Amino acid sequence: MSSTIPMGGRLVVGHARDIIARDRARALKMLRGPQPHGPPRHEGDYHDHDHHHGGSEAVGRQLATSSSSTGSGSSATALPSGDTGVDATDAAVSYTVEVGVGDPPTKYTLIVDTGSSNTWVGALKKYIVTKTSKNTGDTVNVVYGTGFFSGTEYIDKVTISPNLIIEQQSIGVASKSQDFNDIDGILGVGPTDRTQGTVSNQMEVPTVVDNLVSQNTIPTNLLGVFFEPTTKLGALNGELTFGGVDKSKITSDITFVPITTTAPASTWWGIEQSISYGGHTLTTGTTGIVDTGTTLLLLATEMFQVYQKATGGVLDATTGLLKVTQEQYENLQSLIFTIGGKKFEMTANAQIWPRSQSAVIGGDTDSIYLVVSDLGSSTQPGFQFVNGFAFLQRFYSAFDGLHEQVGFATTAFTYATTN
Repeated sequence: MSSTIPMGGRLVVGHARDIIARDRARALKMLRGPQPHGPPRHEGDYHDHDHHHGGSEAVGRQLATSSSSTGSGSSATALPSGDTGVDATDAAVSYTVEVGVGDPPTKYTLIVDTGSSNTWVGALKKYIVTKTSKNTGDTVNVVYGTGFFSGTEYIDKVTISPNLIIEQQSIGVASKSQDFNDIDGILGVGPTDRTQGTVSNQMEVPTVVDNLVSQNTIPTNLLGVFFEPTTKLGALNGELTFGGVDKSKITSDITFVPITTTAPASTWWGIEQSISYGGHTLTTGTTGIVDTGTTLLLLATEMFQVYQKATGGVLDATTGLLKVTQEQYENLQSLIFTIGGKKFEMTANAQIWPRSQSAVIGGDTDSIYLVVSDLGSSTQPGFQFVNGFAFLQRFYSAFDGLHEQVGFATTAFTYATTN
């Protein structure tokens, strides 16, 4: 049975140019590969506050043992179904969930991020010490694409939903943070080895998914992610399923592919895929990552240029996004992603920013903007695309830390025309 929690009304929105800049900075940091997470040297303002791919059986990466580790697609019929889910609120740039910390719990609105693995609070709402809070005395430092946080590690009770309670979870409590003005922190559901070097005196720390498994709250290290296209800001239109997949949300088997062995994508939820548009091949067997923390679909510069020429899109001076006319939109072809031998179709409607939300990103309500953007880096092995949430809104995704694989399936919204 899925377990859901209501979301708060706080949104994370911004001008399209800010979204593009954040997405590119995040991607370029990932492209550089694993870096020390020590105290960052940032210019500009920050807030000074008063206050491996998972596997908890052995905190670190587990070798794949399923048939899908061969690289061929496989279905999800043997996986647990719909064990425990929480709603995720569409916040225009990313998705958020409300998480309780402490006993009695204080509710924090956290970004759901498959591209980072530390869970932390305190960017906006102050951390409240309760009877379950334990200060370890260790420091925490994590640098993101355009922001950072630093502070102290606490061990505390974390409540994701009534059925998802972690008794002793490592969390960061921010004393300083940058670029988290409208949010309390992050729920990190990325690979466990992304915590390496983030907490002093510790090699790595268990993620929330690791601890849910080790405390027998969920049966396996598997995270199912369901989003649907945006129709209004703050809508309860997403769901996270911990320990299984919600089969009621999918309209096909889940096709799994192993995490790539090509660096630097291999250190994230990295996969290999081919992409075509109409009769144009953008890429064949290239490597990149799947990331809920990235808003757009990012393609390496050369791939993006082929796409731009094929669509006829023109870079809009105001938003920085590709802009097409109504006639060009009507002639827009599908983007085809071949993953594990299975073709996933991103329709013309899926390639445009929701027209009802154009004003939110500083656009013209009468204009049509594309959600495919330039990665800001030339094609090179190991990092040539980012399937961000513009992609993930159209497909169910499953992040399997035990078998080191990522899976996709179609949903009732794959071919929706709501944008």
